[in-house]
Amino acid sequence: MAFWIAGAAGLVIAYLLGAIPTGYLAGKLLKGIDIREHGSRSTGATNVLRTLGKWPALAVLVIDVLKGAAAIIVARAFCPWLITELSPAPPTASDLDIGVPWIVCLAGIAALLGHGRSIWLSFTGGKSAATGLGVLLAMSWPVGLGAAVVFGIVLAVSRIVSLSSMLAAVTAVILVCGWPHPLPYQLLVIAGGLYVIVRHRANIERLLAGTEPRLGRSSLEVKAEAQV
Repeated sequence: MAFWIAGAAGLVIAYLLGAIPTGYLAGKLLKGIDIREHGSRSTGATNVLRTLGKWPALAVLVIDVLKGAAAIIVARAFCPWLITELSPAPPTASDLDIGVPWIVCLAGIAALLGHGRSIWLSFTGGKSAATGLGVLLAMSWPVGLGAAVVFGIVLAVSRIVSLSSMLAAVTAVILVCGWPHPLPYQLLVIAGGLYVIVRHRANIERLLAGTEPRLGRSSLEVKAEAQV
């Protein structure tokens, strides 16, 4: 029973951390606008960059990464403590070694869902790439770092954020499955990677059509070029 109570508490906390509407708050505080009515209508850092500028976008990016990392830290630190406090007898190290990775897995998914389907924004939100990076870095920093490096290289070459995010998600899946990691961590990264890619389905359509905007350019400019 203690495990289930701690797990449920961890999930709720992780979801609420992920659900903090950073981009939406930036739009309201800085320009009094609902960022969901501008640009790509996402609350993520890329739309903040196009709508509000680079410094607000950087702040949103950092906070969104920290949200994901915080969800994993809570699952790893708070949940074992709560299990110990609620259990009639102290759990063994073996019990925690088996149970905590599953709580971490579910907390990571909850954080991604919170960012993409925020309860504060009528279950709308961003595409969860930055929050996913925070989850990766806190769960397994080599996997997170590898994904971040791929994101940076692809972005430098293509200047397309959506393509960079999706390839980083694929890289994370390859790395977590290629190196020894607990099964729950592998499942988390696979599920999270698929979720990030599904959230980019509109971007995939634009990539195939050649109308996906690059950094510093709008989709209207790209469409105009494609018609020339």
